[in-house]
Amino acid sequence: MSIYFDNAATSDPKPTEVVEEVRRALTEYNANPGRSGHERALAAARIVYDCRNALSDFLGAGPGSCVALGYSCTDALNLGIKGVLRRGDHVISTMLEHNSVLRPLNELSSRREIALTLVAPRGDGMVHPEDVRAALRRNTALIAVTQASNVTGAIQPAAAIAEVARDAGAVCLIDGAQALGTLPVNVRRIGCDLYAFPGHKSLLGPQGTGGLYIRGGLVLNTVREGGTGTDSQSMLQSIDPPERYESGTLNLPGLAGLLRGVEYVAANRAAILSHERELTTALYEGLKRQKQTAVYSPSEEAARAPLVSFNLGDMSSSEVADALSRRRIAVRGGLHCAPGAHRVLGTLRRGAVRASLGHANTFEEVEQFLAALRDILKNGA
Repeated sequence: MSIYFDNAATSDPKPTEVVEEVRRALTEYNANPGRSGHERALAAARIVYDCRNALSDFLGAGPGSCVALGYSCTDALNLGIKGVLRRGDHVISTMLEHNSVLRPLNELSSRREIALTLVAPRGDGMVHPEDVRAALRRNTALIAVTQASNVTGAIQPAAAIAEVARDAGAVCLIDGAQALGTLPVNVRRIGCDLYAFPGHKSLLGPQGTGGLYIRGGLVLNTVREGGTGTDSQSMLQSIDPPERYESGTLNLPGLAGLLRGVEYVAANRAAILSHERELTTALYEGLKRQKQTAVYSPSEEAARAPLVSFNLGDMSSSEVADALSRRRIAVRGGLHCAPGAHRVLGTLRRGAVRASLGHANTFEEVEQFLAALRDILKNGA
């Protein structure tokens, strides 16, 4: 029996409906959506349309907004960041961010195209809105923050930070990679301008999918141009969303699967959220009771996404992850593509072990996982 506790990287298992719809996309309506008028192409286009609408409803997006479909949360974040910024702008982000945010911003900063300020979290693991407000400048154009840390799971005050951005006339971009599908999310209640998300994590869709919510009235610069299937006589990129942001052939099988994943999560949202929260609490409390274990995630149940990061004894996180893998338990060790967060935690040298739970995990698996850690402490890797 194997245990999969790596859902923060990609979720497993996918619902049967997701797998079956991917198969159908490759066999029954395998065509290029938006490029032709024959029956299969129209069926493919309908799937894309339905997926976009399902995501819009799931996000709580209002009339006039846009959900631009892409290939990952990283793809969406690059569109959001580079679509907003101009030379000379100032950006505020945080030390908790994933490299999907840090690297685009630091590339622009290294070329002296923008000025960048990274706000550190306080001792509770949270980035406080007043610290973001204190970092504002007259030319602050973008505030980019994660909704939940992919290292500690700490849920950030996204709505309060979005209010800071609104007061300053800056655009607020939220990285929802560890939030959408596993936390209650409504972009209008948050008040953000942009919300980036992956399809393959808690939305239970295939890899190679993701998207960006864009508030109505906000027009971004494009990061790629090309064929859209509309306005083909023009050699300039369309100005109309969502085609403006979706050049090239979309990932039809991925979006077909994502549609079914979103439908599954929407139909079972309350049960999934409750189950994952209870599992995470059982895991957290078990780790806190364990000897020689340092736990980095928030203690309060409501303050964390369904993941817990820790270290065991004096072992490196990679050693522990490898030892668990030999026991057929999947976790992630290392820096989790978030070096700033590990600098704050003091774990930049050894990293941390991240156990991330999903809709199909069980309390029995949590107990087996804790038993495996005790065995590693007692008998070695």
